[in-house]
Amino acid sequence: MIVLSRVNRTFLRNHRNISRNSKLFRRYFFTMSSVILAGIFILGSALTLFGARYWSREKIKLMQENVKNIASVTTDMFDPGRDEDYMDTPSTRNSARILLNMLSTISKAIDSDIVVCSVDTGKVIYCKEQLHQNMIVMGGCVIHDNYVLSGRILDAVKNGSVTEISNMDGAFRERRFIVAEPIVIDDSIVGVVCATRYFANGAGEYVSDLLRMFLVSAALSLFIAFVVIYVMSYRMIKPLRQMAIATSRYSKGDFSYRVTIKDDDELGELAGALNAMAKALATMETSRRSFVANVSHELKTPMTTISGFIDGILDGTIPEDKHAQYLTTVSDEIKRLSRLVTGMLNMSKSEAGELELNITTFDLSDMVFKTLLSFEHVIENKCIEVHGLEEIGSVYVNADESMINQVVYNLVDNAIKFTEPSGYIAITLRRTEENTAFFSIRNSGAGIPSEELGKIFERFYKVDKSRSYDVKGAGLGLYIVKTIIDMHDGKITVDSVEGEYTEFSFELPGVPED
Repeated sequence: MIVLSRVNRTFLRNHRNISRNSKLFRRYFFTMSSVILAGIFILGSALTLFGARYWSREKIKLMQENVKNIASVTTDMFDPGRDEDYMDTPSTRNSARILLNMLSTISKAIDSDIVVCSVDTGKVIYCKEQLHQNMIVMGGCVIHDNYVLSGRILDAVKNGSVTEISNMDGAFRERRFIVAEPIVIDDSIVGVVCATRYFANGAGEYVSDLLRMFLVSAALSLFIAFVVIYVMSYRMIKPLRQMAIATSRYSKGDFSYRVTIKDDDELGELAGALNAMAKALATMETSRRSFVANVSHELKTPMTTISGFIDGILDGTIPEDKHAQYLTTVSDEIKRLSRLVTGMLNMSKSEAGELELNITTFDLSDMVFKTLLSFEHVIENKCIEVHGLEEIGSVYVNADESMINQVVYNLVDNAIKFTEPSGYIAITLRRTEENTAFFSIRNSGAGIPSEELGKIFERFYKVDKSRSYDVKGAGLGLYIVKTIIDMHDGKITVDSVEGEYTEFSFELPGVPED
């Protein structure tokens, strides 16, 4: 037992190693991992793209709101009714200082360059740098001297706000966010507030932070996913490896191996089916071996008897006055061999679907009487009483006469075999209310154990020999009987009480009465 335990542990350990290194395990693991990595990559790319777009929309929206606010408070600086002398007054300078402070503060807050331009020339007239250069009123700026709105934007701004991403027709070296808003006084456009911002300024940092958070989360998720995939892959491959080992052993005739799976899923169902198949194959193999042994014995015994008696007759060992007696024994043994071979052929045809029915109408009662007459000699020798014959009337059925004759013969033969000397046989044959023919035959005797009743119709199955008065037969008779009854859409049952009786009953479609 210790050696077997060590062998089992070694086998299971090797099996685990095989499972981990199996091609299917690696394929499933890497496939699932690749799918997850591809999904992470797609999500990261989409996050980068939509994050950049979101950042751009928010910055443009912020620029638009601030540009509109500046345009709404700049109308005092463009009052067409004021002359140039007024523009240089302390009040005007104070207003200009307020405007320049606003441009400087808002430009710094939204990281943009906000200027006020002429609607006619497009040149800058107010910018945040003028505050530092002490140019409080309209004037130039070293930084914005070459800053001129393009004619396209000036034309477009006359129809309302302008928002775009461009280099302003070559005014800038790089693409920028551009937002322009007209300054309107009395339905007339007197100036333009324009805000620009580098297109990539701040976007990279925003997207980088977003990606950093995403990658940290993705890395943790990937780690958990890989662990889960590894465990799931191993758990999925393990039963498959067990099944592969099981089928390999089954193919070699070893049906003792069982797949151990506790999961209640498709693999668990498959493992259960495989174990059930192994159990059935083991039972069938046991039956097959028993069948081979029984058939070998059944063939050898009569053949030895036939050969011995014939040789004794030919060489004169058996006296001439006993030839008839021994030839009768030889004839019985030949009939026994014929029944055995016929049973085997019928079983083979039934399993191959080649057993065909030849339906005719006949009287089942005549068949029962003729069959009992053929066993008259045996019945008398065993002093068996036969009950119920006087109550049998004509019962016609639609069936294959030769096959039903085999059924009746086998059931009567079994009943006589297993009836103890001076026992009884009770026969019932009648038409039922459902217009079927009901036949039953009960014999006294040892009976059949309850645990064996469910197996009685299995092929090659024989009741415990220690309980039988006659152990001849290969265990095919009742299997063939059930097969024939099933082919006729009938039903057959068995009932038994140990030490008292055994009763077989079957029903067949009857012929409607006129």
